[in-house]
Amino acid sequence: MPDAKPQTFGDLEPSRWPGERLGLPAEGRGSVARPGRRIAALLVDWASAMLISLLFTPYESAAYTWVTPLVFAVLQIVFIPTIGGSLGHRLLGMRVIPLEGGWIGVRRPVVRTALLLIVIPALVWDSDQRGFHDKVAGTVLIRY
Repeated sequence: MPDAKPQTFGDLEPSRWPGERLGLPAEGRGSVARPGRRIAALLVDWASAMLISLLFTPYESAAYTWVTPLVFAVLQIVFIPTIGGSLGHRLLGMRVIPLEGGWIGVRRPVVRTALLLIVIPALVWDSDQRGFHDKVAGTVLIRY
């Protein structure tokens, strides 16, 4: 059957633009956030976590290396469900939304953040520019 629809993920054609398969626009409001914005937001979030960590531990201490990722995780888990994204996301005009719509809840930010802290899942992207951490959590980072 030459006109048969693809049956497995490996048979799918790549998206023409990030978010096409998700029903998102190619650009503008509601489109998938691009890498430059994502990286800038990550830097803002990590810098915020570092500054807050300095309130609790001296920079030279061994504890500082563990407090910073913990603060980063808490900021992500608190702000994604309450304001729609981390401080960096919001400052750079982005939101984290669930693919099904509705409120994102707490479980999705916890899963997304745990995988983000491992780093590798965030580096594995599909043609919709969703990292593995977003795919597993059922979320997408969009421009807002």
